[in-house]
Amino acid sequence: MARADKATAVAELKREFEGSAAAVLTEYRGLTVAQLKELRTSLGGNAKFAVAKNTLTKIAATEAGLAGLDGLLAGPTAIAFVNGDVVEAAKGLRDFAKANPLLVIKGGVLDGKTLDATEITKLADLESREVLLAKLAGAMKAKQSAAAAVFAALPTQMAQLADALRAKREESGE
Repeated sequence: MARADKATAVAELKREFEGSAAAVLTEYRGLTVAQLKELRTSLGGNAKFAVAKNTLTKIAATEAGLAGLDGLLAGPTAIAFVNGDVVEAAKGLRDFAKANPLLVIKGGVLDGKTLDATEITKLADLESREVLLAKLAGAMKAKQSAAAAVFAALPTQMAQLADALRAKREESGE
């Protein structure tokens, strides 16, 4: 690779690191071109999957201000640059790795913090953003319903108390 090509590749990798919400590093040794195409398709619009040279990736990561990736850059490396929902992309990679054991998730980076493979798996185990927002909305609605029930009960109880006092007064003849 010529020096100008290397500089262009480093600049592109740096731009991807800086513009992505997360990056997941994988080892793809043994996967066919068709399997890699299937992986790219399964990630959809959430992530861009690219094969990269380790030395160029180290340089680009350092220039992008990311530290701690050097230990992950051994062997053939491909990077999933996540632009969309990080959880969905992690799930896609995890599911593909289960179906194709030759894809090994090495680790990654999320918001400047280095993650190992187990942390990526934990991230994939999270529910999607939409599900979490729906659960939050449901919890907030339940709290509001409970508060409305309490506020509605106060006048009802007051009316029942007044009616009981009236009935007692009528019984005692007052």
